[in-house]
Order: sequence, then structure tokens, then C-alpha cells
Amino acid sequence: MQTLRTVEWKPSRPPRLTPGRVRLIDQTRLPLELVYIETDDLEEIWTAIRTLQVRGAPAIGIAAAMGVAAAAQSAPGRTGAELLPRVEAAAARLATARPTAVNLFWALERMRAAARRAAAQPAEEFRETLAREAGAIRDEDAAMCRAIGAHGAALLRDGDGVLTHCNAGGLAASEFGTALAPIYTAVAAGKRLRVFADETRPLLQGARLTAWELMQAGIDVTLICDNMAAQVMREGRVQAVLVGADRIAANGDTANKIGTYGVALLARAHRIPFYVLAPTSTFDRRAATGAQIPIEERGAEEITEGFGQRTAPAGVKVYAPAFDVTPAELISAIVCERGVLRPPFDAALAGLA
Repeated sequence: MQTLRTVEWKPSRPPRLTPGRVRLIDQTRLPLELVYIETDDLEEIWTAIRTLQVRGAPAIGIAAAMGVAAAAQSAPGRTGAELLPRVEAAAARLATARPTAVNLFWALERMRAAARRAAAQPAEEFRETLAREAGAIRDEDAAMCRAIGAHGAALLRDGDGVLTHCNAGGLAASEFGTALAPIYTAVAAGKRLRVFADETRPLLQGARLTAWELMQAGIDVTLICDNMAAQVMREGRVQAVLVGADRIAANGDTANKIGTYGVALLARAHRIPFYVLAPTSTFDRRAATGAQIPIEERGAEEITEGFGQRTAPAGVKVYAPAFDVTPAELISAIVCERGVLRPPFDAALAGLA
């Protein structure tokens, strides 16, 4: 099953990769318009990440990697060593775009390492090396997501109802997604699934993106408000919950879009398995527990006047965390490209090293 290519590198003179531009779907325009952005400007890429034109932990990392490759194109110099300071500065700038998704920092460090290894190359070869590394990050993500889909599909039975929160499909990754990957895989294998997509306030990634994406793929999807999840579970319509992740601590605590923690509590109350699906690039072994995961706070206007329409009194105080942390004890399994991990997660995650 094919899904959209969320982020990709577009070379202007194949088979050479440079010069080239980053091409990404502007997710702020969905579902009304499918619009692509093409740019080689570092600040435009930073803005795209910051303003959620590109979003989802794997996609953010890929976009940042390509941003570093783009920055190297315009850097003056005859050798990689002369271009290296520009690469380091570009990576440092992109690291400030958003704080929670660890894939961003993982991808930037990988690009820094590639640049340092290639420092002795002539400038043109150095630029090609970085473009190839960014492309490899994207291609590896696609392969990881398909593997997640295969492992996760085995957890779903024919006729199951599946609840999702936020968007962790092709739009959040290179093309296939994480939490939606098992759904695509299972449906392609002939299983009949019904998906219930939380709208996911305040930015409605479930309504705007997940519902749109699944409809494009011809998958049975029903949109519900976030506060309807408990009722839908009580009615017996949900047999599994699938969510993505922006960062997973060494003990299995998982940061994901705000509201995920509440869904996990509801799933536990209704004895429904709660699965987290993410590539190993989302694991942060430096964070012992979820308490060490930085939580991004968004601007008040996303709540008081979301999408340009004021819905709250002017001057009201607002608290707007973009993520919450689901404790490991509420998670039934973590599915990555290497298989299905079961509790205790500290041992299971350590075993992947």
C-alpha cells in the first residue's frame, strides 16, 4: 500500500544529488489543500519545523537532516573542512526548532558525524556526502516503518476496532508511518479494521491529518472528539489503541501528543491493550524516566484563537503543553522495527543496545 512521501530531497541534476531542494507537504494546509513546499533555505526549513508545516518525530528528523544538507550547498569553501563550520551552525540552529522529539537531535548528530568524517573531501563531494546521508536517513525510516507495520499487524485481529490519537501515519514519517503502519499492513493482508480517530485538540491532527490520510487510503475511519473515547471504549467498539511517540525513556515512559496519557488511563480502565509504535531512533537511553523528557509548550493563541477564530476571552491565562508522558506501566507493548517489546521495558530496551 502506497502512502504520501512527506519529506524528500529533490536533486536538480540527477544522478548528482546536489544542488537540490527539500520538498515537503505543508501539513498546515490539510485537509483542504495538498500543497508542497520546496526550499533550500535553512530558515524556511526551521520555520517549517517550528510551525508544524512538517511534524511528527520521524519527519522532523528527516527534514532537519535535509536542512543540514541544504545549508552545505550555499556554504563557501573548497573543502569539507572549510564548509564544516557552516554545517555545525546549521545543525545548532535546527536543534532549536522544537525540544521534545528526540529524532530531531538524533538526525542532526548523525549529520554532524557524517560531515566530520567527510571533512577531507573536496567541497562538491562533501555536499554529495551530506545529501546521501540525509537520503539514507529518510530511506531507513521508510524501511523501519514498514517493519513496524509488519510486527504491529500481528497484534490486530480481523474485525478489530482501533483507536488512534494525533497523527502517526505517513504524514508523520517518511511515507508509511508508525502507529498507522500496522493498520495499512493488516488491511493490505485482508483484515477488516475500523479506526476511531481522536480529533486531538488543540490543533486537530487527528481530524485534519489522520482522518484525511486514512480516507485517502480507503480505510474505514470514524472521527470522534477526544472526550468521546471513554464512551466508545465502553460500548465495546475498541479492541486496541495504537499511538506513536516523540521520545521513549530508558524505562519505557513515553512522550506523545498531549492527551495520550488520558487515553492510556482509559484503555487500562477498560482492559484494552495500549500499544506504542516507534522506530529505535525515538528511544532516548539518556533519559532514565519520563521525568527527564523536556515538554514543549506552545503559544496561547493555538488555544484561544485556533485557526484564526477567537474562542476564549482576551487576556485569559493559558497553559499549553504540546505533549504528555504515559508511564510505562500503562503500556502493553512497544513496537519498533526490531519487534514487539514487552514489559519490563527497561530490560527490553536495554537488550536492543
